[in-house]
Amino acid sequence: MSQFAEIQYGDKSYKLPVIVGTENEAAIDISKLRDESGLITLDIGYKNTGATKSAITFIDGDEGILSYRGYSIEQLAENSTFMEVSYLLINGELPTAAQLESFNYSISRRTLVHENIKKFLDAYPGGTHPMGVLMCTVASLSSFYPNSLNPNRSSEEVDRTIHRLIAKMGTIAAWTYKKSTGHPYMYPNNKLDYVSNFLQMMFGHRTEEYVPDPVVVDALNKLLILHADHEQNCSTSTVRIVGSSHANIYASVSAGIGALWGPLHGGANQAVIEMLEQIKADGGDAMKYINKAKDKNDPFRLMGFGHRVYKNFDPRAKIIKVACDQVLNKLGINDPILDIAKQLETVALSDPYFIERKLYPNVDFYSGIIYRAIGIPTDMFTVMFALGRLPGWIAQWKEMREGNEPIGRPRQVYIGHPAREYVPITKR
Repeated sequence: MSQFAEIQYGDKSYKLPVIVGTENEAAIDISKLRDESGLITLDIGYKNTGATKSAITFIDGDEGILSYRGYSIEQLAENSTFMEVSYLLINGELPTAAQLESFNYSISRRTLVHENIKKFLDAYPGGTHPMGVLMCTVASLSSFYPNSLNPNRSSEEVDRTIHRLIAKMGTIAAWTYKKSTGHPYMYPNNKLDYVSNFLQMMFGHRTEEYVPDPVVVDALNKLLILHADHEQNCSTSTVRIVGSSHANIYASVSAGIGALWGPLHGGANQAVIEMLEQIKADGGDAMKYINKAKDKNDPFRLMGFGHRVYKNFDPRAKIIKVACDQVLNKLGINDPILDIAKQLETVALSDPYFIERKLYPNVDFYSGIIYRAIGIPTDMFTVMFALGRLPGWIAQWKEMREGNEPIGRPRQVYIGHPAREYVPITKR
């Protein structure tokens, strides 16, 4: 039975259809409201606006639920790999063994980047933020693969471009790190799996064989899975709206990287480490800062606690907390920053103040700790986020294009000057 919502404006009323999703999310369809009534809706920040219908990711923030293509994040993180989840997000179904082998092979044979990419990287001045390097280098891939600029390519050509982007993103991200350290770039070793290959390009040296720690590989694999997609957030919406102009996938993903770079989006785990360093510099008294966080008159806020989407425990945090403990125990790192983090975590999980307000440690809290523990510098944290989010961006771009969605064109309510006459400069 059809459902409608009704808007009364002046002496007229307008019936608007109500659409219900597969998880019983209800939405008022206002697509024809402006044509019929001349009205638009105002929703600054799009907090209550659905810009698309998507079959990729479902989030229930109140219940702490996150699923990809119907599969719970808990099951995927426990049983799957980042490459398998990437296939799932992009293609809609879990792969068979043969499909996954073919997918892995197609990506592994494309991990090398053009030697001229080195010239790009070397041209950036020292101290350039890695996200700026990543964003520009990904966009530049379109110049090496001009066929990708054609918006009407075959599905086989699109798949090759997608596989190429996944393959080269890891290499570019690792080389961005090597550029910052001044160390020689490490070429891919395609005998390794995707995550291990990335780690050897990050931390390997040409003079000795690099053997990644299985505990670190497992933790990073889980982190990439947990970050792979998160519905219509700032960067994902950016990828979709840029792609809606039929911009190529490299430009669309580059725009998403730029959106993720913002400290209100992808920089949260970096903010966690900066907070911990602040506490350490002030003597390392974690309880002092716990009390500051409780004081409503104190501007200090604990970073990495609570989440704007999840009103319950962040389901990703439950998973990555276990991996975080395993990494710290295996590596046996003695780091005052990480000691402070564990103190904050212990208090937040037991103190009624935080429990009542559901201010639990979130995925950003634990991911920052893991990245620091395995030697990834703070300004590379958002690059790691982008590496994980890439298959989600691709899936969203692909869904938008295959759905023939129109070019994005938000409206506005103009609040500037009304019409007025131009006054020549001699009379002003």
